Amino acid sequence: MSKLQIRAASAEEFRTAIDWAAAEGWNPGLDDLPVFHATDPGGYFMGWIGDTPVSSISVVRYGTDFGFLGFYIVHPDHRGSGAGIATWNHGMATLEGRCVGLDGVVAQQDNYRKIGFALAGRNIRHSGVPAIEGAGAPAVEVRPVTELELQAVVAYDGTFFAAPRAVFTRPWVLPEDGVRRSARFALKDGEVTGYGVIRDCRSGCKIGPLFAEDAATATALFLALCATRPGAEVALDTPEDNKAAVGLAEGFGLQPVFETARMYRGPAPDLPTDRTFGITTFELG
Repeated sequence: MSKLQIRAASAEEFRTAIDWAAAEGWNPGLDDLPVFHATDPGGYFMGWIGDTPVSSISVVRYGTDFGFLGFYIVHPDHRGSGAGIATWNHGMATLEGRCVGLDGVVAQQDNYRKIGFALAGRNIRHSGVPAIEGAGAPAVEVRPVTELELQAVVAYDGTFFAAPRAVFTRPWVLPEDGVRRSARFALKDGEVTGYGVIRDCRSGCKIGPLFAEDAATATALFLALCATRPGAEVALDTPEDNKAAVGLAEGFGLQPVFETARMYRGPAPDLPTDRTFGITTFELG
């Protein structure tokens, strides 16, 4: 058998890892990859045996001190071969000296603890067709995001993440024509008080992020985003510690279907969980 080789992956090569993620039930967004990869083109790796891809990992670097790990997958035919730990070590080496975050599936959480990751909180995926018929939207001003508001929305997003990520947020919030992603923001007295993004996935849609100053604003944004995909199944990844977020999801009939643990190796950032009604993604934080 040929020796495992791990090398940086182009966006096109990494499509294979997106397919693996779909097979694992992660339900990727249809247009996630271009923005994900462009956030840190040197942060995506795949392991190869000859011409066959066998493993993947993303280790996206933000600023000078933070990184987020995702897409840690080994093809089922090569599990137990050592490809996984070799890929993990290769990826983690690129994050040396940084605080590293990840969203770990239940089966891997003990392993992450053993290598220095500590639990910061759980995220619960709630999913279903929202029961919004007859729901009266709160009296909150909600608008589509345009170029005029983009800078303000990016600045608002910066208060919810561990490091600057404008290179990600700009195209995430204001996508190119044809990209199946929509954003809405809330406004009060000329200031942004929340925003959210909904995107088409292989099955239904996901909302992420959903950031807001209070539950009424989050609810208004949720309804506005769902209105762009009438009748569609929607997933919202809520921090378990934000009871208002969990209540919002359950109040519209969404059911818990999946959970991860947000874990960090290094000092956990102090983030506003009470205003985080839906995290952005399990893959990039």
